[in-house]
Amino acid sequence: MIALPSHLLDHPKQLMRKGELTRAAILDVALELSSRDGLEGLTIGVLAEKMKMSKSGVFAHFGSREDLQIEVVRLYHQRFEQEVFYPSLAEARGLPRLESMFTRWVKLVTVEIALGCIYISGAVEYDDRPGEIRDQLVAMVQAWRTALHRCIQQAIDTGEVSRDIDIGQLVYELYGLILSLHHDARFLKIPGSVDRAQAGFNRLIASYRTQPKPSKQPAVIVTPTAARAAI
Repeated sequence: MIALPSHLLDHPKQLMRKGELTRAAILDVALELSSRDGLEGLTIGVLAEKMKMSKSGVFAHFGSREDLQIEVVRLYHQRFEQEVFYPSLAEARGLPRLESMFTRWVKLVTVEIALGCIYISGAVEYDDRPGEIRDQLVAMVQAWRTALHRCIQQAIDTGEVSRDIDIGQLVYELYGLILSLHHDARFLKIPGSVDRAQAGFNRLIASYRTQPKPSKQPAVIVTPTAARAAI
């Protein structure tokens, strides 16, 4: 549990700061537990034990177990944006940005192989369970899909990708690569899964790239003299 010097604890602002630090520390541990055991595996008892706090001490920072789970989902989404989305905005619009988004996405999945992806595990846990947690997960995944959709549209606008492509299909195929990577690397533990995911992305993008127009050959004018010479 986070402790501050006793002489600081009399100041209201320091007390507030201590509370914020404790709450942040609880969320960090809760995210780690949820990544490993799933959101439904997150219990106040285990969390309190990990934090060396009482159950009531944990509850003091969150109104309920569901509130805690929702905050964990939000924290995961925030970190996903910081590690995958925002750094990719530094790349040029179009394919460079899309390539950065996918590469960083793959990198994050490889880090999560030891634990798990909240988006993927959450989809399994809450695919048929209506409620606030499912709504939060859906909204965040949809936000990421919207970002991918917008990035692909920019690649169309820059002329890097054919205008007649189905953007939804490309987003679907990108998600398929990530799900396959997570399955093969985490569940089957197949070596080289990351390389296969990247190779799949490269081949996929190559199939959607705008094909260069064939250069027009200059017309050959055949004169009567030339025609006779060719006989």
